[in-house]
Amino acid sequence: MRLLLVEDEQDLARIVQSGLEEETYSVDVCFDGEEGFFMAESIPYDGIILDILLPKLDGLRFLRRLREKGLSMPVLLLTARGSLEDKVKGLDTGADDYLVKPFEFAELLARMRALLRRRIPEKSAVLRVQDLEVDKAKREVKRGGKVVSLTAKEYALLEYLLYHKNVVLSRTQITEHIYNDSFDLDSNVIDVFVNNLRKKLDKGHPRKLIHTVWGMGYVLKE
Repeated sequence: MRLLLVEDEQDLARIVQSGLEEETYSVDVCFDGEEGFFMAESIPYDGIILDILLPKLDGLRFLRRLREKGLSMPVLLLTARGSLEDKVKGLDTGADDYLVKPFEFAELLARMRALLRRRIPEKSAVLRVQDLEVDKAKREVKRGGKVVSLTAKEYALLEYLLYHKNVVLSRTQITEHIYNDSFDLDSNVIDVFVNNLRKKLDKGHPRKLIHTVWGMGYVLKE
């Protein structure tokens, strides 16, 4: 999942970014509302974490413009304002949830997971394709009943392929969803990750799950 974090407190933003990336999210960070809105328009984010008190364009105007343009990704508002009136105003403007500063990172993470689940049609906690099982809660991967050890990025790649099973994904699409905007799109690291993942998942199994579509990208076939 690729997230946008718009927060002008740079130390807080870096802490939140680091924590989310440890949970395998790809996170872009902006420190003012105008830049954040430009990125939200340009990139298909899975979710946005948005501070209200921002320079150049405040969070509520950011959110109002976002919804007026028909962009429906979930938005979690962050603010030091905790009154009922402020919460109602934020939610009525188009926010999906509201978190008051100071907050515990575990709560932010849980709220973001809940928002993202609403956008994903898969209701089960376990994703399955043939004899492959991915337990999203435990982040545990099994093939033929045996646990497969994956790195954080390999897991993120597999999850993205699973959510789009039977759909050919280009290298650019994969890159944009598992890396932030500082990543070099010309790098061949996606090919390396796919090959490593294919070795771990498909080696020793007659049915191969991950396939290359030459000139187009990769697909996980059911």
